[in-house]
Amino acid sequence: MFSRFNKYDSCPVSLAYQNLSQVDHALTQTSAHNIQDIIDLFNDCFFDRFNTRLVKGNDEPIYLPAGETDINIPAQSYAQVVFAHGYYASALHEIAHWCLAGEQRRKLVDFGYWYCPDGRTAEQQKTFQQAEIKPQSIEWALSIAAGFKFNVSCDNLSGDEFGNQPDSQAFEQDILKQINVYLVNGFPPRAQQLMETLAERYQQSIPTNINQFIPSFKLDIK
Repeated sequence: MFSRFNKYDSCPVSLAYQNLSQVDHALTQTSAHNIQDIIDLFNDCFFDRFNTRLVKGNDEPIYLPAGETDINIPAQSYAQVVFAHGYYASALHEIAHWCLAGEQRRKLVDFGYWYCPDGRTAEQQKTFQQAEIKPQSIEWALSIAAGFKFNVSCDNLSGDEFGNQPDSQAFEQDILKQINVYLVNGFPPRAQQLMETLAERYQQSIPTNINQFIPSFKLDIK
């Protein structure tokens, strides 16, 4: 959907997918993946402790702390993780960002980031992809736990200033290396909790091995 600039260090950081990429992700959604299920599972896991709900939004995703509002999204007494278009993939991606955000970030609208459009420069894209490695690693693991297809998203369909498209294969390798780190050291606690809940709901295995992500993948960590 889009990326955002960090208010504090002025570097592009993604919070979602580019809209056209979402359409591709929507095509992977099956009847088994009812959007109300992920909403209920998230809220059951986290509302009582974190006063946060997953909310189906419209065109753009956003994170709203309690008491904050956005266009067509009224303020609530609880925080809102708003995902776009009712897409299951968008929900998982926004959840992944929330699972990474610390306590102070969760007090800020969109965790303290703002919009940076498609068409980033090569340097901006490099920073974007670095910022996206952990969220997409978590999203991939959540997808496996839900039995849902995951697609790596470089989120720069217009290309850089030289007309070059991002190297999605290299980006995928970076994500897989981070996944391997998580498999060794543990996923963030909220991500792990939701993975277990999703795996139980969809009768899937919790990700514990890199081969669950790409069976033929040979990890080359240097």
